[in-house]
Amino acid sequence: MKFSFPWIAFGLGLVLSLVLLGDMQGAGNVRKLPLLAALLMAEFGLLATAIAAVLGVRDLVTRGIRQPVVVLLVAGNLLLAAWFLRTGIALWPGPAGAVS
Repeated sequence: MKFSFPWIAFGLGLVLSLVLLGDMQGAGNVRKLPLLAALLMAEFGLLATAIAAVLGVRDLVTRGIRQPVVVLLVAGNLLLAAWFLRTGIALWPGPAGAVS
């Protein structure tokens, strides 16, 4: 298996997380991005990094843990997926978005 998708997903996840973090840092709780755009970015980041983490775990199971870089890549994708899940829930308006 060519192991390029997890790297691409990790890089894309970092870029999307920086954009969402920059949007969350607005003064006076004013967002620069529309809510739907922020929700779509969080959902796409979650899907991409979760799929990359699953592919990485599958590769680790078949080949064994030989390269620590692959383990760090899988861990990074898992952390980004968890962050995107939390951010997507926090962005959602209403009672579900009360998580801060």
